[in-house]
Amino acid sequence: QVQLVESGGGLVQTGGSLRLACAASGSITRIDVMGWYRQAPGKERELVANMLIYGSTNYAGSAEGRFTISRDDDKNTVYLQMNNLKPEDTAVYYCNANRIRLRDSRLIFGVWGQGTQVTVSS
Repeated sequence: QVQLVESGGGLVQTGGSLRLACAASGSITRIDVMGWYRQAPGKERELVANMLIYGSTNYAGSAEGRFTISRDDDKNTVYLQMNNLKPEDTAVYYCNANRIRLRDSRLIFGVWGQGTQVTVSS
């Protein structure tokens, strides 16, 4: 029904930048919340940042000031600009879309992308 496809991960040196993108496809009318989570080896998945359809944002403390989330609702796409990357940012980054209104009026909750690897070398 709804699929999320991430792109933009890769290997970067400490201090470098990456931009992640996540495009949602399906019979979508609106997506109330889009965001990014990450999971490092041996750790739980954690919120990095999310953005509501009206523009308000939430950032993890570790992301504040270095990462910027944005979205293009015409394209049902969310972005994560990551600057000044550190080795501790190394993780699989997952896109999440929540409270998705479909054209047939159904609501879909909690859709995840397949994840994209971000590796920051020291």
